[in-house]
Amino acid sequence: MELKVLSITGEETGKTVELTDAVFGIEPNDHAIYLDVKQFLANQRQGTHKSKERAEIVGSTRKIKKQKGTGTARAGSIKSPVFRGGGRVFGPRPRNYGFKLNKKLKELARKSALSYKAKTGSIIVVEDFNMEAPKTKEFAQIRKNLKVEGKRSLVVLNEADKNVYLASRNIPKSEVVTLAELNTYSIMKAGALVLVESSVEGLGNL
Repeated sequence: MELKVLSITGEETGKTVELTDAVFGIEPNDHAIYLDVKQFLANQRQGTHKSKERAEIVGSTRKIKKQKGTGTARAGSIKSPVFRGGGRVFGPRPRNYGFKLNKKLKELARKSALSYKAKTGSIIVVEDFNMEAPKTKEFAQIRKNLKVEGKRSLVVLNEADKNVYLASRNIPKSEVVTLAELNTYSIMKAGALVLVESSVEGLGNL
């Protein structure tokens, strides 16, 4: 697939780039995308939830009423889950929600996500640019020039650029990542995938 390279003013530069079919033209694997997104979201969970069970409650261990003759159920401790202030039955405990995925499956998921974006025409290639200062107004103007204003956009840089990142982080629905940070979840979530010209070659080596 061949795409025209645009400038940050939104005009054509006369250059084109070739998107390799091995990455942008495969038959997408929906299950691979599902697993990779599931793992990404699972890894975001802190897993620090915790509630006290009856053994962890501070309270008297005195038998609160006699065993028989009360007409109600027997009760041996105020810390029982059936009483207010008692422990919780099978409450949440700290845990790690992460799970393992094979490297090749994750690569397939990324390629499938990129192929979906290529099929729907959601990919824009822009020539390399940098910012002398982290000006949010300037980055917002670039988004407007590229006609991605109002869309959830993902800008993929070849390498980290602090000024571009700082200029973008206060704009809603805007995300800037490097090739090393690119993941299936961000690709699928984006309405417009903006690739910097120098990053296209790196994507071809996925």
